[in-house]
Amino acid sequence: MIFRQAVWSEPLIFEIGFDGRVGFTPPHLDEEIIRVVGEFRLPEEVSRGEPPNLPSLSEVEVVRHFVRLSQMSYGVDVGPVPLGSCTMKYNPKVALKYAFHEKLAYLHPLIDDDYVQGLLEIVYRLERWLEAITGMDYCSVHPAAGAHGELAGALIIRRYHELRGAISVKKEILVPDSAHGTNPATGTMAGFKVVEVPTDGKGNIDVEALRSAVSESTAGLMITNPSTLGLFDENMVEVARMIHGVDGLLYYDGANLNGLLGYARPGDMGVDILHLNLHKTFSSPHGGGGPGAGPVCVKRKPVIGDLTLVDLTPGYRVVFDKEAGGYRVIEPGGSSVGLLRAWLGNVSQLIWAYTYIASMGSQGLRVAGEVSVINTNYFVKRLLSETKLYTLPYDPGRPRKHEAVISVENMKRETGVTAEDVAKGLLDVGLHAPTIYFPLIVSEALMIEFTESETKENIDAYVERLKEIERVALENPGEARRWPQNTSVTRVDNVKANHPKTVTPTWRVKTLREKGVIGPLK
Repeated sequence: MIFRQAVWSEPLIFEIGFDGRVGFTPPHLDEEIIRVVGEFRLPEEVSRGEPPNLPSLSEVEVVRHFVRLSQMSYGVDVGPVPLGSCTMKYNPKVALKYAFHEKLAYLHPLIDDDYVQGLLEIVYRLERWLEAITGMDYCSVHPAAGAHGELAGALIIRRYHELRGAISVKKEILVPDSAHGTNPATGTMAGFKVVEVPTDGKGNIDVEALRSAVSESTAGLMITNPSTLGLFDENMVEVARMIHGVDGLLYYDGANLNGLLGYARPGDMGVDILHLNLHKTFSSPHGGGGPGAGPVCVKRKPVIGDLTLVDLTPGYRVVFDKEAGGYRVIEPGGSSVGLLRAWLGNVSQLIWAYTYIASMGSQGLRVAGEVSVINTNYFVKRLLSETKLYTLPYDPGRPRKHEAVISVENMKRETGVTAEDVAKGLLDVGLHAPTIYFPLIVSEALMIEFTESETKENIDAYVERLKEIERVALENPGEARRWPQNTSVTRVDNVKANHPKTVTPTWRVKTLREKGVIGPLK
């Protein structure tokens, strides 16, 4: 398939249009409305001193601008996006009808519960379904993203030890070096000292190193299982026993749950707290910073007195009032870690996930997990048997789950072609690059996850391109370092793109820098 991405010299939206140009003129208020409620004016204390700096464009200018940008973009509707640990599965369009229904846009957060019974029932059912899928006792859909769910879990750990009067001792969170990349930051944000635990030669947590790290200071452990290596930790039960032995809590990062769907549940493995990514495992769209949804789930583990971990979860809760025969929203209790965002959560994402689960059913979810694992292992088998310079670190004989981490360290050593060059070579033929240089315990890493969405033909095309890249690396490595040539943007200068003197993160920074108001970032 020939690939040549569109190239438009598209300016920023602030750089097009003309002052005073509009795309929509709102209607004037009806005279009867003015007569009844009066002329509408914002209170002076909340009014802006000057109009916001917004671009002035007609509707056709806006449409053409964003269509041209979309032609220079790439997503799961164009082709495979095998970003490891991101689970970029196809987003079924049937969910669009419900997740972005126009009636949702008119709902005010303060609307009376009686008028949104359908929405509350969806949230209530989704939480119960997630409990059944994970084996946990309660799930809250309050957190807005995966890292947000992580933070909720870490704060629950902290709150647990505070209520038990042990927080002055419980100062450490253990994090395996094969865990999801945000886990160390999350532990630090929750106020803990993060202690890294190494991986053994088989890709499991090094049990002896863990035994040395566990102490009375251990507040908990954050584990990703399957890990970022795509391996299920064979020592999971022993790990849970060791953490519980010092009254620590076992937190499970559910970003990689796709590899276990229908076959194993974290709640049956000794996990106390976990978060899920609805925008990964349950098909809600994600990328570009959001939106997302990261429910946090807990076991009904006793804390102190009648309190359990359920009482510590964040956010508002939807309950079914049997007497009234309807659903009600209740505020978090006094032992909760509180509100981490406004209201119930990212409702459109929740409805999308609800639609996905409802349409798949329990058997369909199990098949999704099966196919994702089969796709991974088919890819690994083909690649390793048909190439020389790609390797599979950490017990290559073990089957992988949802993803696999391939190393091109040998390619770099023999030809100078790096993981970044391989990624650019994939982009050059219209195949999205995998996650690269992660996990950090694998040199020159390509972390590849096809999910259940990809066909055998798509995976074969990916393998064939990786084989072609190996051939080019051996015969003409200079060509590999010039990739990509067929994309909207060719290879950038990484130093210039990231240097404080030149990086421009926002339009505001750009304009202030041009006016001389600010200098380089520091």
